[in-house]
Amino acid sequence: MDTEKIVCPVDRTLNLINKKWSIQIIRDMFFGKKRFKEFKEDKPDLSNKVLSNCLKELEENGLIRKEVLNTTPVTTEYYLTEYGKSMNKIVYELAMFTLKNENAYTDEIRDNLKDTFRQTLEIDD
Repeated sequence: MDTEKIVCPVDRTLNLINKKWSIQIIRDMFFGKKRFKEFKEDKPDLSNKVLSNCLKELEENGLIRKEVLNTTPVTTEYYLTEYGKSMNKIVYELAMFTLKNENAYTDEIRDNLKDTFRQTLEIDD
């Protein structure tokens, strides 16, 4: 019998996105490639160091790729890998959980957000 510890698949998935900003960064990249400063535009509490570390970890885990463009000055863009894109249903379900269980949204806003997430994350009903 193999004595290697079996890790719960839920734990393994959560370990991929365990940093505070990881899931927000992944969500943002469903809208397309992003440059470093673009991640920070709506996240004033996100420091450069934390963002840099988070991007590095997501890249090491194969969820994103970094592309350095031959421009002056040098430009770096980040995009989701196919592996990262496969998190679309996780991101969608996280959004739907809140939309279904909180009263912070009007019906119109809730419907618009559902449609936006469904289209952006390419979710088929």
